Amino acid sequence: MAQTRITPRHRLLLTILILVLLILAIIDEYAGWRFLLFGLGGAWVLSRYWARSLASSLRLKREMRFGWAQVGDRLEERLTLTNESSLPAVWVQIIDHSDLPGYTINQVRAADGNSTTTWRLTGQCNRRGLFTLGPTTLLTSDPLGLYTIELHDPRCVQLMVTPPVVPLPYIQVAPGGMAGEGRPRPNAPERTVSASSVREYLPGDSLRMVHWRTTARREQLHVRTFDNTPLGDWWLILDANQNVQAGEGARSTAEHSVILAASLTDQGLRLGRGVGLTADGDPLVWLPPGQGDGQRWAILRALALLEPGRLSLAEILSGLSPSLGKDSSLILITPDVSGYWLEALLPLIWRGLAPTVLLLDPASFAPSRTADQSGTALHLAGELARRGISHQVIPSDLLDRPEARPGKVGAWGWRVTPSGRAIADEPSLTAPWRSL
Repeated sequence: MAQTRITPRHRLLLTILILVLLILAIIDEYAGWRFLLFGLGGAWVLSRYWARSLASSLRLKREMRFGWAQVGDRLEERLTLTNESSLPAVWVQIIDHSDLPGYTINQVRAADGNSTTTWRLTGQCNRRGLFTLGPTTLLTSDPLGLYTIELHDPRCVQLMVTPPVVPLPYIQVAPGGMAGEGRPRPNAPERTVSASSVREYLPGDSLRMVHWRTTARREQLHVRTFDNTPLGDWWLILDANQNVQAGEGARSTAEHSVILAASLTDQGLRLGRGVGLTADGDPLVWLPPGQGDGQRWAILRALALLEPGRLSLAEILSGLSPSLGKDSSLILITPDVSGYWLEALLPLIWRGLAPTVLLLDPASFAPSRTADQSGTALHLAGELARRGISHQVIPSDLLDRPEARPGKVGAWGWRVTPSGRAIADEPSLTAPWRSL
């Protein structure tokens, strides 16, 4: 319920003027004093009545379409200003207390008597996080400005702004397990779903896979091969240690890491993988692999709220080790080019896990770094290649491609139903309005 406050202005001055006019009207028979006295007193009474009438009659209704959005999405609100009084409001100032960066509905409107005015405002979500739309305050006054009316509406709604999911360049994710996964492999020697045929023994093949009947018949070692292996989980490990980040704002390793994690989550879930997330942020994020829209929302929400933490990537890898299955694919997203975390990664590789390292080059995010520092990413990439670890160096211009810029939407699209009705493809045009 709105809270109303009516504040008189210049009360002391008006009181003194009325007393002076009253005294002059008593001691002087000049009719002008009485005319001024009645006029000023009547204006004061009328202004008070006008203010009370507006205080009980003005309403502002705020409506929005969604309870969540992605960075770059358009935010649209519909506002309805209603004046149920027969007296007009010459001016109404709308003060918005929302904390969404770069968005406000602050403005000044007029409201005629017994009128309803509706308009729309749009903005863009420029930062991930959990924000609040509202509360709202209306300021107005009577035409003479003798009273100020303040209407405070405490209603508000939370808006979750998740990181954008963008199309990524080709990223080769190392398959979990020794035989690979998720696609036909005619020469896979490991036990999987179904055996397809046999092939000659090669050095390194397990003796458990030897097909003894074929070996005895052909007098040469042969092993069984299998068509497919089960889909392995993707474990996304995001290095949010504040001590290794570079760059500022949207053009920083921290934000690029979050966007990479969100986009890879969407990619993995679309491929039918179970996707999990661990991030050494504040607070620590630990979401076991799962599938479906619920898992997608849980990961996006965690990424939206993620803030830099203090744990190192090596500590995260050591703590995560007991939770990892041998068929999992690890996707490490880190700007830490020191390589100290390699010692914690090697035991996971020896257990049969397949890591993929997405190495954000800090020098491309912070041009002020020296040449020696800028070469560190290349040095670490060489070390990863020497150890046979799948990796890719991610520069700061990864998201500079037009198709990867969220919120850069052109003209709205429309589709026509068989009955001839035009329906907007833009979701924000068709979603229902919801009141704050």
